[in-house]
Amino acid sequence: MRYIVLVVLLVVSCGKKLPVIAPDVITEKTLHDTDDPAIWINPNDASKSIVFGTDKETDGAIYAFDLDGKIIKDQTIRGLKRPNNVDLEYGFQLNDSTKVDVIAFTERERQQIRLFSVPDMKPLDNGGFKVFEDNTEPEANLPMGIGLYKSPKTKDIYAIVGRKTGPELGYLYQYKFISDSLGIHTELVRKFGEFSGKKEIEAIAIDDKNGVVYYSDEGHCIRTYYAEPSKGDEEISCFGGEYFKADIEGIAIAKYADKGFLIVSNQQAGTFNIFDLKTNAFVKELNLGTLETDGCDVTTVALGDKFPNGLFVSMNDEMNFFFHDLAKLKLLE
Repeated sequence: MRYIVLVVLLVVSCGKKLPVIAPDVITEKTLHDTDDPAIWINPNDASKSIVFGTDKETDGAIYAFDLDGKIIKDQTIRGLKRPNNVDLEYGFQLNDSTKVDVIAFTERERQQIRLFSVPDMKPLDNGGFKVFEDNTEPEANLPMGIGLYKSPKTKDIYAIVGRKTGPELGYLYQYKFISDSLGIHTELVRKFGEFSGKKEIEAIAIDDKNGVVYYSDEGHCIRTYYAEPSKGDEEISCFGGEYFKADIEGIAIAKYADKGFLIVSNQQAGTFNIFDLKTNAFVKELNLGTLETDGCDVTTVALGDKFPNGLFVSMNDEMNFFFHDLAKLKLLE
C-alpha cells in the first residue's frame, strides 16, 4: 500500500510560485534523523529493489525500504554511531570467482567507513576502516560524505570520503578497496579537492562512465574533479552557486542514453536545481514537497509497475524519505 500525500505548499522562486510535485510514496519514519539515501537495483527483479537510507544519530542505522516505503527489518543495519552518508556499487571482486554488490557508508563517531554486501547485508570490513588517520584537528577526522567509484579501466572500486571540516586543499580522501589473501582492506591513494572554507563538504556523487566526481562546497559551488587517480588533482569546474539560496546539498546523477542531469538540493529554498550533466548549464528548479533536504539519489531504470520511469528519492526533514516516479520531474521535456 502506498502512502498518499496531499501537499498544498508553494515555494516562491525568482518571483514565481513553484507548484509542488507530490511524492508517490513517503516512507515509514526512522527513529531519529534521516540524511542520505541510495538505491540498489535488484538484478533479478527490479520491482524488488531496495532503497537504503541513513538515520544520523548516535544510536543510528542504515534503514532498508521496499518500493512501498515499508521498512525491511531483516536488511536494516542497526547499532551504528552516527551514520552520515551512504552509496552503492555493483560487482566488487571478492575473489577469482565471486563478485558482490556493496553498500558503503560513513560512521562519523567511530571515525570510519563501513562496507557490507547487498542484499544479504553481511559486513565485509571486520568492523570498519579508519579514515583521516593523519588528522588531529577537531572534526577534521570525522567522516561525513561518501561516494563510490568503479573504474571502467581497472574495475577497482574506490570510496571518496569527505569530512566535517578540512583544509583548503586536500579536503577529500580517496581509498581503494582491496580484497586479497589477508581479507578486505583499504589503501589511501590520494588527497584532493578544493574547499572554500565557507561551510563544509558533504554531498559527493560520481559519474562512473565519465569518471567525474561532483561535490557540494556548500556555501560556494558544485565542484568537479576526475575520479581516476591517474588523471591528476586539477579542478575541472566550479559552478552553480548563484542558483542556491544558501546550502548546496545532496547531488544525484540521472543518466539517459543521450542525455544526463544533475539534481541538486537547494536546501533552504526547499527545492531542487537541475543542471545539464554535459555543460553544467542550469535547466530549471523544482519543488518536490520536501523540507530541508540533505541527500538524494536517482535511477533511470524502470523498477517494475510502481516506478516504470525510474525513481528519485530525497530525504525529508520529518524522519522519512520521499519517492517520486522520475517522469514527474519532466527532465526530458
